[in-house]
Amino acid sequence: MTILKSGTAEFRLLRVLAAVLASTLSSPTVSLAEAGAQPPCGMAAEPPYAPTGAAPAVLIWTAHAKWVPPACTGWRSENAEVGTALAGSFRFDGSARDLVGRFGAISTLRGIRYWSVSDRSWETLVESATAVEDPDRRTQRRDFSTAEMTSGNVLYFVQRDNRSAGDVLYAMRVREAGPDHLRVDIENASTVKLFLFSLYKPGELQSSFFIDRLSPTIWGFYSLSRSLNTPSLMPGDPGRSSANRALAFYRHFIGEQTDHDPPAAP
Repeated sequence: MTILKSGTAEFRLLRVLAAVLASTLSSPTVSLAEAGAQPPCGMAAEPPYAPTGAAPAVLIWTAHAKWVPPACTGWRSENAEVGTALAGSFRFDGSARDLVGRFGAISTLRGIRYWSVSDRSWETLVESATAVEDPDRRTQRRDFSTAEMTSGNVLYFVQRDNRSAGDVLYAMRVREAGPDHLRVDIENASTVKLFLFSLYKPGELQSSFFIDRLSPTIWGFYSLSRSLNTPSLMPGDPGRSSANRALAFYRHFIGEQTDHDPPAAP
């Protein structure tokens, strides 16, 4: 066996190759879909789950794909201007009940960071987030308890991100909460504005999250999101921006630092 000595040209080359390989293995796989995505409801997920420890697979598509949401989503049949799907897996020894509590912990969303395509830097995505008692008065309250995160419940929270002019009301519906499967839907319940301009009307930003036990300690995470409008005022590439936002939430959910290289879409 040949042992390479530190400082030699061969040793330096080996280190470069190892770094390139490590970067490749940890980089999210982003693909542009011609026909959209398939969530894991009755059919195999597309994109498929990335292996545990690897970066998730990310799929983006535009209106040209003419994607029709599968019936299991419950979404209206309007064509999405921008669609994003992310599929990863992670190790967790607890139950689905423990994981659904992560969706209810609204206050922990504050400070999530993502790679901004337009700014070419890591930026704070969620500037403030809080659960509210009702959608009308928006009285602030503590995070939602696990007991409140039960099938059929609709809960509300307000969030301000780095692209909106103020707080946006979101509705979170717990569609399914079983021992091995979770389904949580989130959509904007108020208009998203930038300065005096309306970017998205209520219901134009939709996300669904599917959390499934794949083995006793391995869970699959699949997020599906779409926007029914592409405002001309929004900077950057909407598809790449959506991919980076999806990756930020995935990292947050599995307990990983949200602002580390590589982003989903540089």
